[in-house]
Parts: sequence; C-alpha cells; structure tokens
Amino acid sequence: MNVFRIIAVAFFCFCYNSLKAEQDVEIRVNLAGYPIENPKKAILLSKKELIEPTLILKDEKGVVLNKYNGILSEGSWDPFSYSYVIDFSDFKQQGTYYFEFQDGTEQNILSNTFKIGPYPNWDEDVVGFIRTQRCGFNPHTKEFCHQKDGLSFFGIRPDSTQIDATGGWHDAGDQLKYLITGSNTTARLLMAYQSNPKKFLDKFDSKGLEGTNDLPDILDEAKWGLEWILKLHPKPNELYHQVADDRDHRGFKLPHEENADYGWGPNSFRPVYFADGKPQGLSKYKSQATGISNLAGRSAATLALGYEIFINLKGYETFAKTCMQAALELYEMGQKNEGYQQGNSFGAPYRYEENTWADDMEWAAAQLYKVSKKMKYLKDARKYAKIIGNWSWMERETANHYEMYPFVNMGHYALWQVGSEKDKQQMVAYYEHNLDKIQQKTSENVYGVGHLFIWCSNNLAAAVATQAMLYEEMTGSKKYRTLMQDHINWLLGLNPWNSSMITGIPENADTPVSVHMPFWVINKETIKGSLVDGPLWTTILEKMIAIELSEPDEYEHLQPKHIKYRDDWMDYSTNEPTLDGSAELLLILTHLSDE
Repeated sequence: MNVFRIIAVAFFCFCYNSLKAEQDVEIRVNLAGYPIENPKKAILLSKKELIEPTLILKDEKGVVLNKYNGILSEGSWDPFSYSYVIDFSDFKQQGTYYFEFQDGTEQNILSNTFKIGPYPNWDEDVVGFIRTQRCGFNPHTKEFCHQKDGLSFFGIRPDSTQIDATGGWHDAGDQLKYLITGSNTTARLLMAYQSNPKKFLDKFDSKGLEGTNDLPDILDEAKWGLEWILKLHPKPNELYHQVADDRDHRGFKLPHEENADYGWGPNSFRPVYFADGKPQGLSKYKSQATGISNLAGRSAATLALGYEIFINLKGYETFAKTCMQAALELYEMGQKNEGYQQGNSFGAPYRYEENTWADDMEWAAAQLYKVSKKMKYLKDARKYAKIIGNWSWMERETANHYEMYPFVNMGHYALWQVGSEKDKQQMVAYYEHNLDKIQQKTSENVYGVGHLFIWCSNNLAAAVATQAMLYEEMTGSKKYRTLMQDHINWLLGLNPWNSSMITGIPENADTPVSVHMPFWVINKETIKGSLVDGPLWTTILEKMIAIELSEPDEYEHLQPKHIKYRDDWMDYSTNEPTLDGSAELLLILTHLSDE
C-alpha cells in the first residue's frame, strides 16, 4: 500500500509540474531541501487572496506531520498577486517530505518533494563540470584542442611572437580563456579543499580521465589552473591575461573542431593579450585599464594558496616552490603597477569590466604573510584593506558586467585569518556593512533575496551566501544565516520558475537543460554541476544583442514583469553556464554537505 502511495505522489507531482500553467495556486520549496539546523521556508503563491493559506507537511508515505499557516508578504511578484511565507524551521527530522495545499477541489496542490538533512557531495559534480572545461586536452571529448595558443600582443615581445599559453579552462559556452576568471576559479578550488581536506574523492587522474593518482580530484583541477597561471607568467616581468576574443563566436563547435580564424586560418593561432595596464583592443572596442594589480594580486594570492597546500604533499614540493616564487614576482608586479586590467573584446561591446584591485592585493599580501610570516606583507594587507574598505557591488543599486570582481572580497577573509584582534574586528565590520545592505533589500520580495539582477546574477546570489557563511565562521554569529539560506534557496528552486539554477542538481527536479553550451547544442548533453547565468532585469535583457528563443518559453506563464529567466540555449544572457560562477558554489556546497 505504501509503495503505491509513493508512486501516486510522485506521479501527481509530475502531472502538477507538467500542467502548472493552468494553476492559480503554486507552492515553492528549495528543491534540494534544507540542512537540519538551518531556517526552512516554503512559499504559497496565489492569483487571488486565500482565506486559509495553510500548508500540510507530509512525509514520503503521505502521512500528515504538521500544518503551517502562511503569513502574507508585501513583496509579491506578478503573475501571483498574493504570496504567503510558510516558516517551518522548527521541523528538524531528517527525511523526505512534501507540502499539500487543500483548495477545496478534488485535486489538491502538491509541492515538489524535498529533503531535510545534509546535502550530497554535489561539490564533486561542480569539480566535474570544471574538468569538462579543460583546454589543451579535454577529458570529456578525449581530444586535444587549441594546441597553437598563442601569439602575444601589447607585450614586451614583438606582436605575434609565439608563446605557450596552452592549458587552462574554457570560460563558458565559448572557448576563450581569461586570467580574470581562471585565477578566481583556481583559488575557490583550493579554498574548498582547505575547508575539509579529508572529504574529497580521488576518482580521476591528472589528465582528468577515470583512474586514481593519490591526489583528490579537486586538487588535480586546482593544479591544472595553477599550471596555466604559471604559463601566463613566463618571466618575472611578464603576465598575460587573456587568450582569444569574441572572434571565437562563430556558432557552436566542440573544442577540437575550432572554426574561428584570427588571421592565421581556422583552428590555428589565437591572440594572447599581455597585461600592460593600458586600454587594449585590436578592433572597434577598447577595454579600460589603469594598472595590472587586480590580475597580479589575485594570481599571487592563488599561487600562494597553492604553495600552502602542495608544499605539504609528498612529491609536489618543487611545484609548490615554483608557485611561491611566481607569487612573489607577481605581487611585486602588482605593487609597481597598481590599478585594474579588464577583459578585451573585438567585435561586440561585451567584456569583463572589473574595476577594483586593492582587494586582490590585500588577498595576496595576507596570503603571503600567512606562508612567510614577514611583517611587510601584513602591513601591506592592512593598507590595501583600508583602500578597498567596504566597497562592493553589494553597496550598489546596479553595476556593469563584472564590476567589483571577485564578488566576495576574499582579501578581507584572508586578513581576518592572519591579522590581529583589531584587524579581525575591522574585517568583520566590512563584511557586516555589505550584508546589511543586502539585508535591507530583502523586504522588497517574498523570496528574501537582495542581490542585483544584472548579467550573471546567480554569481551574486552565490556570493551573498558565501559571504554570510564566512561571516558566521568569523564571528560565530548566526545573524545572517537566514540571508544565507534564502539565497541558497533561490539558486535551488525557491524562485518564480520553480527551477534550480544548477544543471542536474538536485536530481529528479527541474534544472537547466537547454543550456548555451556546445555539448548540449551539438550532442544534447547537459553536464551536471554548472551554475547558469541567472535571471536578468527585463530592462537589461531587452537590450542584449541577438537573443531569439529556439522554442516557446516554458516559463512564460511564470515570468515576473521586471525579471526574466529562460531555459533556452539561444539565451546566452540567462542560461549559459560559467566557469567561475560554478566555482563560486564550491565553498557553499562543501559546507552544506558537511552539516
């Protein structure tokens, strides 16, 4: 009898999700579920006012466990005029559950099922996605690609001088490579490992192929990133920051079938841009630049992190020392040329518009002090921390693409780790100031989120969750735990579209499928573990160039007027997985799977 009940519930949930366009009442939950000790909320959405906004909590066998009354929220978004928040944080029994709303008809409304308890090791899936982005040898296709990267420009060598910039990762659905994002991705891999070294698996070798090599897969991937950073710094006075540009955008192709022609024929040489601290561009569009210390500082911090970890691993001591020497050289380069270098475009106006740098130098200085104990670096870290202060995208009402990147100031966290009590108090105050700004915006919507809906908004939602999580580590205070959970909820389906924003996670739920990636468009493969760009303010989306949907929007009946999200491979602005966005998830998922 119980088995048939479970099957019936599952079938009914499926039917409900398939017919949700016809529903005037819907239930939203975190599709992955909730850690036992974290806040738990569901949302009841309705097109008309409900007399009894009550949800019935049932276990997977259909047994009634409790009833919860909803509280009307002032932050309702169309097309639902009424939103009711159901707080069930008091329920802490591990298991699988769903909610039911009895609307007086024969067919009641059911939520998706969800779990209460620790999350699975989805961080391994994120590492797996990053692995499929490898350039040079791609373990997913088992083919070599971009073996002629590349020819240098804007550097101290004559233009078109060949250098070795092979390796690294493809940045997103295209096949460009950026130090801007690659350095941060590498750092997140290393930090996630540091947070719990014993939990990560070893199922792949250094080439990314199935097999073991006595090194956790997350460190195989981090080492791949570190090696690429080292290649981009071939001499003490050289740093390159980007391989290829938007001439890459010639339709979808697998990496080894490159069709872009940069002047030397398809699947041949690609430009490698030198970080000279000046505006760059080989065609109409020029980047902005005032220096290189965002790139040099972040790369130095990442290499110093690599040293800290690999120096303690047998057989990797020489590699670790190489990382340390490069970190010292890059830090010096950053000090000599303070400012920011942005990404380059060629035929379109879109580029990474990072315009902060002191946070990266603070990060590098704090990390170098951690491994060297030289007071010079601690003093520098304090100086750079004061320069950047609480400046963050969290202080803004909008921002350009990748302004104030990385989206969490890891320099403050690094200085908190090594600084004096006074330093610690100041770093906490900076984080608190930012989180308060986000907290103030959460009352504007029933979902409790306060991030910006600019391009790559999901990165920002993940950043809020990460900063709140780090704040709790730094202080022991649970002040922002609800804020953290609400932004995690948003990414995992408690949103207007009832869809997770991570491919394949959680399993057996609505997740991005038709993503802006060659593996999907060509082979109909959706790689598990990638964070897609996320919803955009409609005012921004309407100005994006060349977006047409490949099929009718499955979420059209759920779209709020002011923000949009589409699971369609032709919408590169909301549904493209990104390398660094996925890496942003690592600390969060590692933490939640340890609960």
